[in-house]
Amino acid sequence: MASTSEFRNGLCLKFNNDIYQVVEFLHVKPGKGAAFVRSKLKSLTNGRVLENTFPAGAKIDPVRVETREYQFLYKDDMGYHFMDAESFEQNSLEEFKINAPQFLKEGAVCLVLVNTEDETILTCELPHHVEGTVTYTEPGLRGDTASGTALKAAVIDEGPTVQVPLFVNQGDKIKIDTRTGDYVERVK
Repeated sequence: MASTSEFRNGLCLKFNNDIYQVVEFLHVKPGKGAAFVRSKLKSLTNGRVLENTFPAGAKIDPVRVETREYQFLYKDDMGYHFMDAESFEQNSLEEFKINAPQFLKEGAVCLVLVNTEDETILTCELPHHVEGTVTYTEPGLRGDTASGTALKAAVIDEGPTVQVPLFVNQGDKIKIDTRTGDYVERVK
């Protein structure tokens, strides 16, 4: 058993017969009354986000988890299939357990959060940055910044669409932030 004083972002805990991950939290000490912890918890079994308030010092039941490297193999009707880099065991995951499934490529190495009690996979994190090739984008016209944004849509590897600067052309390799889906830089 642990208490709310040990809350940190990413902590996994058992709550309401489910496993949740702490997304954000705030210790509050009002001028009048007892202190409490306001938290935002994400369910690792269905992906829902729950806001909950715990009294300060309340007991929580943390879940022991491990981070392992898995390689993405393919996607089919059953879900996304990954292979453990150490044991070569294959597992399939639902889409909501992956932080940015639109940027997955065959052979990509991802970090997977595994519950050590029953060896179930909880979440899958892609690397913070991935590279892709622009397969389609409109040509950018010099001086076309009247809108003030200076961005245009680009299709990456016949998959997701990303907003890129006007100087990016079809065939360019670019780096994308998987956490936000934003363009980072052009890769040489």
